[in-house]
Parts: sequence; structure tokens; C-alpha cells
Amino acid sequence: MSDPIATARAAGRTLLTEVESKELLHNAGIRVTQARLATSADEAASIAAEFGFPVVLKVVSGDIAHKSDVGGVELGLADAGAVRAAYDRIMASAKQAVPTAKIDGVSVQQMATPGTEVIVGLTTDAQFGPVMMFGLGGIMVEVLKDVAFRIVPLEQRDAKQIIREIKGFPVLEGFRGKPGADLSALESMILQVSEFAASHPEVAELDLNPVFAYPDGAIAVDARVVLAAE
Repeated sequence: MSDPIATARAAGRTLLTEVESKELLHNAGIRVTQARLATSADEAASIAAEFGFPVVLKVVSGDIAHKSDVGGVELGLADAGAVRAAYDRIMASAKQAVPTAKIDGVSVQQMATPGTEVIVGLTTDAQFGPVMMFGLGGIMVEVLKDVAFRIVPLEQRDAKQIIREIKGFPVLEGFRGKPGADLSALESMILQVSEFAASHPEVAELDLNPVFAYPDGAIAVDARVVLAAE
């Protein structure tokens, strides 16, 4: 089992790639969509066949923050031919959009069924240390800024409260015939991230956004980990 933190440190990076972030979290027992790095179209197709179709491809580059803005994301790829073609398109459009970018390759990811989007995050406060954040995810977190905070470590009671504190909680309970989210799965994920934060003081920031919340379970489809400067 490789150590994504050691890999990033050795390369002089504080920002882990999405592949490294997901590997780190998966190793900690946190439910994330699997992701592996491919450095050729054929390798991408072979990883996709292993994961099972459909898959998602995303460009991997420390120099590209917003992947979709540069044509660096392709969703719902249903067979090996589609994956190979998407790999070539992503590499070409990313190079064209950011000619100076160092591109590591493309991450091949399991495609998750969309659910209610939430964010589970972690920041480091100068005064209080690690602080957990929870709110509605996706673009809603940027638009509504409807989030709640708790100081790490969290108890079961804190996990229950942080979910119920956001204004958007009725969305998670289910409304107008839409099923609610599995609140106990979200509580479990929040507690796992709290434990992870407590055991990894070198992690300064962590974003799981979005986490897809289902009537039964929850899974993080995007992950970002930032290390504290050494």
C-alpha cells in the first residue's frame, strides 16, 4: 500500500492529486469512488474495464484547478473505445487551454449514481485547530454558504447536530415526494473524517465535495487534501 502523503512530500507538494486524496481516504475506511491514474489511452481503457462501465475521466495536473473549465472532465463513458477517445480529447484540450501545465495523466473513476449533494470538509483554524464543516454540496455551498462547523474531535451527538443545523436540512429529510438521505450514513462519514483529522495532524484542509447522499448510504465522488507546510 503506497503512502500518498509521503509521495506528495517527496515531490515537494502540499496539494495531493485527486487520485492520491482518494487513496488516502479509502485506506482510512472513508467511502469514496475508486480512482486510478492512467498515462495512456490504452491504460485508461484497461482500468475502466477493471472498474466496470460507465466511468468518468478527469485530467490530473497540479497546474489545473478547475478541470471542467478546460475540457478536462468526461462523464458516462460506456465502453473502451469511448474511454480511449475521451483520454485523447482531454489531453489535447487541457494542453491547449493551459500550455504550460504539467499534466500527470488522467484519472479513471467509477461513475456514481447522482444523489443529494453535500459537502464534508475540514479546515485548520489558527486558534481552535482542526474544524469540521458540513453543508449542502456542489455549487450550493458556493451560492448559499449554508454550512455548520464543529471543532475536532466530534462525538456522535456532534455529528447529529452539525447535519441538523444547516438551513437546507429539509432537503436531506426528503420533501415533495423526494426520498430523504441516509442520515446515519452521513453521520458515520462525518465521524470517520473527524477520526482521520485527529490521526493526521499533517492534513491542513480536506474537502469531500460533492458527497452523494442516497436513501441508503453515501459516497464521496470528489476529494481534495492539502497538507500543512513542513
